[in-house]
Amino acid sequence: MKWLYLPFLFLSYLPYSSANNPDKAEVYVSALKKVTDIMVNDVTSPVAASRYYAYTTLSSYEVVAALRPDQFHTIGKISISKTTFPKGLAKEKEVINGTILGMWKTAAALLPSGRTLLPEIDSLSKSLPKPILQVIDQIVGEVVSMAMKDGFLQLNNLKRYTPKRGSGFWQPTGPAFMPPVEPHWNTISPLVLDSANQFVPLPPIPFNVEKNTPFYQLLKEVYDIVRSKDAEKEAIANFWDCNPYHISQIGHIEFGTKKISPGGHWVGITGIACKKEKRSIEETVLIHALVAITLHDAFIACWDEKYRSHRVRPETTIREFIDKSWKPILQTPPFPEYLSGHSVASSAASIVLIKIFGDTFPFDDDVEVEFGLPVRSFSSFSEAAMEASMSRLYGGIHFRDAIEQGIWQGKQVGLFVTHRLKSHLRLLEKQKRR
Repeated sequence: MKWLYLPFLFLSYLPYSSANNPDKAEVYVSALKKVTDIMVNDVTSPVAASRYYAYTTLSSYEVVAALRPDQFHTIGKISISKTTFPKGLAKEKEVINGTILGMWKTAAALLPSGRTLLPEIDSLSKSLPKPILQVIDQIVGEVVSMAMKDGFLQLNNLKRYTPKRGSGFWQPTGPAFMPPVEPHWNTISPLVLDSANQFVPLPPIPFNVEKNTPFYQLLKEVYDIVRSKDAEKEAIANFWDCNPYHISQIGHIEFGTKKISPGGHWVGITGIACKKEKRSIEETVLIHALVAITLHDAFIACWDEKYRSHRVRPETTIREFIDKSWKPILQTPPFPEYLSGHSVASSAASIVLIKIFGDTFPFDDDVEVEFGLPVRSFSSFSEAAMEASMSRLYGGIHFRDAIEQGIWQGKQVGLFVTHRLKSHLRLLEKQKRR
C-alpha cells in the first residue's frame, strides 16, 4: 500500500508573554492542534485518538490544579499526587506555558510520532522556572504511568479477531479490506465510567433480508437514501466523515487521504466554543479535559457493543442481496456496524458542552476547512450532534437503529460523566462569575 502523505498543518505557536498577549484560549487551542496534526499524520484510529486526547488534556488540567490550588482540584477518581506550587507564585504566562508543556510532554511520551514535539518542548521549557518544571514533570510522569496501566500495552497480546460466519456478521470491505480496528478496546480502563458495559444498548434488529421485515426496512432505507443523490445529505455526510482510514484506488495503487477523527472534530468544536467566549486559560484547559475524558469513555462503551453484536455493514448486505454495483457515499470504516461511533461520541460530547455553554450556543464549525470542506453553522451543540449522527445514514455506512441507540448510549455516558465530575462543572460556574 502506498500512502499519499499530506503536509503537517501546524498552527504557529510562541510561548505566551505579555508582549504579544494573544487570546488565552486561542494559545491553548493552537498548541493542542499540534497534537491533533500528529495524530492525523500517524493515521491514528478513532479510539486511540480519544485516548491520546484524554491523557494529554488531563496533564494540562492537572498542571492548572497544581499551580492554582486555591481555585481548582484534581479530576474525580484519577489519582494524581497532591504536589502543588506555592499559592500566588505562578504568573499567568507560567500557567499558560505550563499547561501546554504538560500536554506536549505527555504527547511526546504516548503518541507514536510524539517525539517530533521535542524541539518545541525544549524551547518552551526555557520559559519556565525550575520549580514549575519539576511540578510538570511529576504530573506528566504520573499521567503517563496511568496510561501504561490502562490495558493499551496488552492489546497486541490478546486473541486475534476472526470475523463470524454468516451473512448477518461483519466482514472486511473494500478497497483495502482492512482487518477490524481494536476488537479488544473494551479492555481499556475507563477514566470515569465504572465499566465498558455500564450502558449496554438494546440489541440490534435481527438480521433478516426477507421483504417487509424490520431489518429489510433498515437496509432499504440506506439503499434508497444513497440512490436519491440528495445534495444536502451528501454534504452532511462528507462534512462529518472523519475517517482516518480513507483510501483512494487508482489502478493497482492505493493512496491514503489523512483525515481527522470523530473525537478530533469534537475537540475542535470545543476549541471554537472556548475561543468564542474568550474563556480563561484555566477554564479552556478544564473544558477540553472534560470533553476529552468523555470521548475516551464513550468510545470504550461503543466498542464494547461493536464487538458484542458483530453486525454487518450496509455495503456488504446491499451488494449481496439487492444491488451488486451499489456503493455508499462514504467509505465503510473497518469495524462492525452496531453502534454508530460518531453517534455515541457526538452525543456524549454535546452533553458536556451543553452543561458548560448551554444549548442555545450558535457557532460556525470550521474544523474541516483544512480538509477542503466548507464551514457549517449550527444553532446549538445538540443540532450539531444530531447532524453528525444522521450523517452516517446519509453516507450509507450505518443503519438507523445503530444511530438511534448510539445517541442513547452517548447521552448516558455524557450524563454520567457530568454527574460524576459535577464539582468541576461548578468550578467553571465560579470562574465565570469572577
